[in-house]
Amino acid sequence: MIKRRLWGTTIAVGLIAIVVNVPWFNTLFVSFKSDGDISRGATAAGTPTTDHYANALGAAGYDFPRFFLNSALIALGAVLLVLLIAIPSTYSAIRLGFGGRFIMNASSGLRLLPAIFFAVPYFLLMSNLGMLDTVPGLILANTFLNLPLAIILLAAGFRDVPIEVEEAAKVDGANTYRILYSVLMPILAPSLVAVAVLVFIFSWNDYLFALVLSSSNATPITLGAANFVTSTGIRWGDISATAVLSTLPPVIFAVFAQRYLVSGLSAGAVKG
Repeated sequence: MIKRRLWGTTIAVGLIAIVVNVPWFNTLFVSFKSDGDISRGATAAGTPTTDHYANALGAAGYDFPRFFLNSALIALGAVLLVLLIAIPSTYSAIRLGFGGRFIMNASSGLRLLPAIFFAVPYFLLMSNLGMLDTVPGLILANTFLNLPLAIILLAAGFRDVPIEVEEAAKVDGANTYRILYSVLMPILAPSLVAVAVLVFIFSWNDYLFALVLSSSNATPITLGAANFVTSTGIRWGDISATAVLSTLPPVIFAVFAQRYLVSGLSAGAVKG
């Protein structure tokens, strides 16, 4: 009976995964179709072609390496900055009692607000600071957007660590900073990896802030695909190829960190 339930659950999850990923599979399918097949409709299929990938990687007027580099810098910069801010602030809120309830309530409230809510204020802020169309400006935007999520996840991880661990470190003469960075951070590795993976994915996939805050110099790969919308038509094959290529880094990142991601996201879910 238990095996049948497991098989049923596995099949159900597999079907849901396929349905959820239908748009990606369709994008992959279109990226290998010729322009003629694309114009004839969704069911038209001829000889597969890689011309769209060649255009995505080196078409005239489309600087894929620069767009890719911008996305990488924005995502990695946001991960680093989020961790630098979230780790000490969450520890002080959970363990030291500095604004604990306020910080957690504020983080939960900010996470519930849609990103479009912050678009205009952030545009005005970046404009006044002279950081429009810059990679640091987009790093700050994605840091602000993802910081509440990081605090919520790390708070669950800190709560799972027995207070006796810190007390034992204090007895051995460790100060607050030593306890945090030498004792707690190794224990919280799964939560830290989960935060890093999610922030990387969300920052890499960001389109709204990229559209509002960049125009040419800091254009990431998600926005760069719009360059294939020309006055003569929309080059769907090239856009699809660019979209497929843009999904590879976050997918690879998530696959390699899957073990830590699952345990990090489940922190605080089980109480003894």
